[in-house]
Amino acid sequence: MKRNDKIYVAGHKGMVGSAIVRALEKKGHNNLVLKSHAELDLTVQQDVQNFFNEEKPDVVFLAAAKVGGIGANIANPVSFLMDNIIIQHNVINSAFDADVEKLIFLGSSCIYPTKAKQPLKEEYLLTGPLEPTNEGYALSKIVGLKACEYYNKQYGTNYIGVMPPNLYGINDNFDLKTAHVVASLIKKMHLAKVNNEPQVEIWGSGNQYRELMFVDDMADATLYAADNYAGDSFINIGVGVDYTIRELSETIQKVVGYEGELFFDTSKPDGMFRKVLDVSNFNNLGWKSKISLEEGLTLTYEWFLNNEL
Repeated sequence: MKRNDKIYVAGHKGMVGSAIVRALEKKGHNNLVLKSHAELDLTVQQDVQNFFNEEKPDVVFLAAAKVGGIGANIANPVSFLMDNIIIQHNVINSAFDADVEKLIFLGSSCIYPTKAKQPLKEEYLLTGPLEPTNEGYALSKIVGLKACEYYNKQYGTNYIGVMPPNLYGINDNFDLKTAHVVASLIKKMHLAKVNNEPQVEIWGSGNQYRELMFVDDMADATLYAADNYAGDSFINIGVGVDYTIRELSETIQKVVGYEGELFFDTSKPDGMFRKVLDVSNFNNLGWKSKISLEEGLTLTYEWFLNNEL
């Protein structure tokens, strides 16, 4: 990407989009186009088309999406499927019509089959059934990735799909009804600490594994992919290491300073047992993760204390 490129970050107020904005500004990219949901509703096709026709960005980062934790996905499969497909269609199709030079699409590791061999290689996509608890969201992301691949093959576009693992960090969603695992655990343990509660309940057995990537690490990887990766299909980005939910919970407990008991409720679903990405293809391009789990969790908790209370 060139310094004077006009860059549109879709979803810049979310955790992923705001991290990409920080990374772009850090690298001297200041010609950014940023629109809030109130200014541009990405589910309204004509509005999106008008925006692209007027702004004509050179580069697009598609980080806008409806996201949520396991409970939200189970309760709202229609919106997780349909809202995301509509957003993706409107942005990708309008970007093509406006001759956008490069588009970077942010996927999710939940696209892989629930019983796929670990670590997850890019070629495992569509080789088996998906995890039922977030199937709607996963299907929408697969549609977006395949759309980018098909545009590249049919029209010679430069649409890059990057596949991060579970993300957490600055600007995360800490609403306990919809939050992902890290934000949910941080808030639960902080409240338990403040209220002197003897126990924190955690969904599932604690034996399931998750690869966790600090969002600013992800943003750095995404910009690196934008500058160094070319290919019709997507590429995994991540840390290549996973932890059990029990290990994660104990690390968060240490960071927060909560001294009570952790109760793992086995009546609640675990979700996919394990999903660690094979990031060898991306590492071979010259990028490696820089932020450890404990460091990332500490930065996230500091942000939570300063912004969510």
